[in-house]
Amino acid sequence: MGSVKDLQLIEKPSKIKTGLGNFIFSDRYSVFDWGEMPDHIQHKGSALCLIGAFFFEKLESMGIPTHFAGLVEEGQAKMLSDLKAPVNSMQVKLVRVLKPELSHGVYNYSVFKQEHVNLLIPLEIIYRNTLPAGSSVFRRLKEGSLKLEEIGLHSTPEADSVLETPVLDASTKLEETDRYMNWREAQDIAGLSETELGKIRNTTMMINDLITREVAKIGLTNEDGKVEYGFDPQRNLMLVDVLGTPDECRFNYQGIVVSKEAARIYYRKTDWYREIEQAKQKDRTNWKSLVENPPPHLPKRFLELIESVYQAFCNEITGRDWFKVPTLNTILNEMQEWL
Repeated sequence: MGSVKDLQLIEKPSKIKTGLGNFIFSDRYSVFDWGEMPDHIQHKGSALCLIGAFFFEKLESMGIPTHFAGLVEEGQAKMLSDLKAPVNSMQVKLVRVLKPELSHGVYNYSVFKQEHVNLLIPLEIIYRNTLPAGSSVFRRLKEGSLKLEEIGLHSTPEADSVLETPVLDASTKLEETDRYMNWREAQDIAGLSETELGKIRNTTMMINDLITREVAKIGLTNEDGKVEYGFDPQRNLMLVDVLGTPDECRFNYQGIVVSKEAARIYYRKTDWYREIEQAKQKDRTNWKSLVENPPPHLPKRFLELIESVYQAFCNEITGRDWFKVPTLNTILNEMQEWL
């Protein structure tokens, strides 16, 4: 299915009916749209699976529809509280993935004007509670591709500032490289009505509030994250993919990143990262073919710390000791030496 998780198909979705499948969360990870990186993060798949289920169950209890159908253990779909041990398989309702056509470097989204139900909305919706110095928002404001009013701001914020009101942003989901856009273009390419776009924005705010509250209980700050949506066979909005995990969000503990951003920080110092940035500037569509060198491996101890972060986060957010690792703050204090 992708560089991070696989799909085990049980029943294929149709135009009028959702399908059924199992997400198999792997120990692979990806940064900078590269795809599978050379190292695997042990037990990451199980940790992400359990964290995702935790938030899906919370959202369902709030009346927010999701595609979550249970966690797979011993061939049965179960709720998180019924599991005997960690699992890396999540059962989900499936919608159709209709991809835009690429021609001469331009994506054609006309299919989303023709098809209206039981499909993935081709957007990633990003919420931002803070704007760290490296945020793409500052670059886009500077180059003029983003205007303050488009993200609900009146003046340019300072780097690392906490926003009074979260900023919402949209990017493509199904293009070779994620591309940010304004809300008018996002609405147009996805074929959304004003009401549907408003519901997506409001639901994202509710999700952000939930994640912020839950991670605050274990001493973390929710800086930003992404969510994805689909339409069911009646064109009702439904949360899809997974959310609230250290892969979908950027969490912070006393200035220390609690996400795969730690790997990004390490790789930004490498020649490989500089090479992929140069390649993306030359060709946004086929940039990978221009990169001659593969990414290097992470240092052994640094990789072990990242593995422990995922497991400890899972233990503490769910309130159950699934993995035998030190506390999250113990691990992060050592990780700070690397960052």
